[in-house]
Amino acid sequence: MTGQAREAAGLDVSRLCVELAGAPVVRELSCAVAPGGWLALIGPNGAGKSTALRAMAGLARHTGAVRFCGTDLGRLRSRERARLVAYVPQAPVLPPEMTVREYVLLGRTPHLGHLAKPGARDREAAARALGALDLGAFAGRRLSALSGGERQRVTLGRALAQEPRLLLLDEPTSALDLGHQQHVLDLVDDLRARQRLTVVTTLHDLTAAAQYADRLVLLDRGRTAAAGPPAEVVTESLVSRVYTARVAVAPDAAGRPVVTPLRRP
Repeated sequence: MTGQAREAAGLDVSRLCVELAGAPVVRELSCAVAPGGWLALIGPNGAGKSTALRAMAGLARHTGAVRFCGTDLGRLRSRERARLVAYVPQAPVLPPEMTVREYVLLGRTPHLGHLAKPGARDREAAARALGALDLGAFAGRRLSALSGGERQRVTLGRALAQEPRLLLLDEPTSALDLGHQQHVLDLVDDLRARQRLTVVTTLHDLTAAAQYADRLVLLDRGRTAAAGPPAEVVTESLVSRVYTARVAVAPDAAGRPVVTPLRRP
């Protein structure tokens, strides 16, 4: 990547490597996405997607560099990084007795001083996040009373209350039915456009990844098998080889690839 391209990148990951228990899990990952863009990491189970995302969030020891708009995230203190980056894990812990409003307000923690309590600005930010995700009617409800789709929106609301510029989502549609998957991805896409968030997700659904992301990185056993626009990454030959699967890939009306699994002859 040229120096000019690196300067223009919102997120710039360079030669990222992660080892777990002495075994390499992510190997020499380099990728970039423009400010306000959407990058999706795809690949089979065990390919290193979630580990790479955790490393980008500063939650996994790694070598290499992760920069956002020229700032080396690895050099920031955790509180400074949390003001810039919001990370939503695949299975976040939700305290059952906490209300939706209280949980979303936790997103303001990086902006509070030591032992400080949330102020008017923090409550306003939480209210905006609730409104953006159409959660106002649920604000007083206990987290234990929410459906799976509502829980996904609430965890996203907490992340948005941080007012981040970079949003990292690990399998944001896991365990959701088709309608709720579309709803969550549409919400992220809408928020990205309105707030100019840069988004990085891991996704199992190849068609969904190709529909929403600007760029894809296909990981195979920790290494980059392909990277680029969806039409260049989600191809029959690459998907068949990396996933050891029988598929047909055809473009939709917008030219984005749609993946159809094929039954054994």
